[in-house]
Amino acid sequence: MQQDKAYSATFLVMAVLFTVCLITSNLFATKIFTIAGTIALPAAVIIFPISYILNDCLTEVWGYRRALLAIWIAFAMNFFVVVLGQVAVWLPSAPFWDGGPHFDYMFMMAPRVAFASLLAFLAGSTLNSLVLSKMKVATKGRNFGWRAILSSLCGELLDSLIFMPIAFFGTSLKDLGKMMLFQVSFKVLYEIVILPVTSAVCRKVKASEGIDAYDKGISYNPFKITGDNAA
Repeated sequence: MQQDKAYSATFLVMAVLFTVCLITSNLFATKIFTIAGTIALPAAVIIFPISYILNDCLTEVWGYRRALLAIWIAFAMNFFVVVLGQVAVWLPSAPFWDGGPHFDYMFMMAPRVAFASLLAFLAGSTLNSLVLSKMKVATKGRNFGWRAILSSLCGELLDSLIFMPIAFFGTSLKDLGKMMLFQVSFKVLYEIVILPVTSAVCRKVKASEGIDAYDKGISYNPFKITGDNAA
C-alpha cells in the first residue's frame, strides 16, 4: 500500500535531529583529541556516527525516498550554516571584543574543506541508505543489525574516501590511510556498541507509526526527492 503523504511528528523530529548532528559535527571537528596519546581524531567522531544511526532508522521505517529527503534537507541546512559562518567571519569586529580569533577558528572553514565535507556527507549518507534499503528487500526485513552495520560501513568508507584526499590534499598516502582506518573503525565500533538502542528505537517507531517500508519498484535516483515508497 502507499504511505500517507503527510509527515509524522516522529519523522520530523528525527529529520531535525539528523540535521543538527551534521551541523554540530562540523563544529566539533575543529577540536582534535588523542586516544592513548597516539591516535588523533576530530571530536566530530563522537556525534557524526549518530547521523548514520538516524539514517538507518529513517530508511528502515520510512524507506529510502523519505530518508533521502532528510539527507538533502540536512545537506542544504549545513551549506546554509557554512555560508552564514563565512559571512559572520568577514564582518568587522567591535574594537572592545577580543574573541575574534577564536570565533574565526571555529567558523572559518577553507572552501576546499567545506566542499569536501558537504560532498562526503551527501555521498556517504545516500550510499548508506541505499545499501540498507536494498538489503532489507533482499533479506525480507530480517537481520537489521547486520544490515545497519554493513550499510554504515559502506557509507563511512565512501565518506572518508571523498573527504580525506580533498581536505588533506598533499598528505602522504600512508598518513591518509591511517587517518581513514582510525576514523572508519572508531565510527563503526561506535555504531556496533549502540546497535541494541538503534534496533529498539526502530522497533518502537515501526509499531507506533504503523509503517515498515519495503522499497520495491522505486527509483534510487539520488536527485529525485519526491514520490512515495511501497509499504
